[in-house]
Amino acid sequence: MKTNNVQIFHTIRDKELYNLILGTNSAKTRIRILDELLAKPFNANQLATSLDMDYKTIRYHMEIICKHQYATKEKFEKYTFYFPSDKLIKHIDEYIQIKEYYKNQMFEG
Repeated sequence: MKTNNVQIFHTIRDKELYNLILGTNSAKTRIRILDELLAKPFNANQLATSLDMDYKTIRYHMEIICKHQYATKEKFEKYTFYFPSDKLIKHIDEYIQIKEYYKNQMFEG
């Protein structure tokens, strides 16, 4: 049974997270990036390599994700590493719900 967008929108309390992921055509990219960061910290080059994506694409999405405070960045020597933020961890259940909804839409849509 396909869940519609309105239904999930009303179940998610963190509307900013919902819009960051599902309110764009970049849902798949942002989910992949956030999943990697939840596994371990990465710099942009490592993320690009791990996800087989363009470095500039990673930098673009990380800028947006950090702007909305779902990731933090810390400089170590000449590298900037990204970490999941406390805000993302606080809303991890909703992130998982959004991610599952997106995956289900991909298979059913």
